[in-house]
Amino acid sequence: MMKKTVELRDILRELQQNAEYLGNGIVKVDFFLNHLVDTVAMKTIGEMIADFFRSYSPTKVLTVESSGIIPAFSTACKLNIPLIFAKKKGAVTMRKVLVEKAESRTRGNEVELHVSKEFLNKNDRILIVDDFLASGKTIEALIKIVKRSEAKLIGIAAVMEKEFESGRKYLEKLVDVPIYTIFKISLNDNKLEFKV
Repeated sequence: MMKKTVELRDILRELQQNAEYLGNGIVKVDFFLNHLVDTVAMKTIGEMIADFFRSYSPTKVLTVESSGIIPAFSTACKLNIPLIFAKKKGAVTMRKVLVEKAESRTRGNEVELHVSKEFLNKNDRILIVDDFLASGKTIEALIKIVKRSEAKLIGIAAVMEKEFESGRKYLEKLVDVPIYTIFKISLNDNKLEFKV
């Protein structure tokens, strides 16, 4: 347990020193998660999410390509369960598909999320893992996909939560499951502050 705390402190220090606020709710952490990936940090984050949700007995982890894949993969590995990621474009190999739309702030448009129905069923217990919890709209699209598949949603996790947005409150109105985030981000005079 002590080792995780020390690593988190190191990660927190790096985030505080190097993260940038670009305006319009966008936090630049591409040195850590969205482009260059800190694999040691992601291993720790995956362990923490897995430890938090292990007792809920998830059978699959669900995320969105592309930035959500790394923390979701780390979590799924620690839980020894499969990972499914929603694709932002359909493929000819996907026959029966569950599709929902979500707003992409970083891309500046709406994207469609595609998941093959064959990989989600009513016996599944789904843990959603994503990189950010911001407005909650992307995670809402995943929740809708889970509901349409008749699987059971057991929890939601994110590496970072933008506390200056209303995503957590928004999701709490939609579902009654635990929402767990590793880092909380606040914004004071356009200056980012991180905490665990």
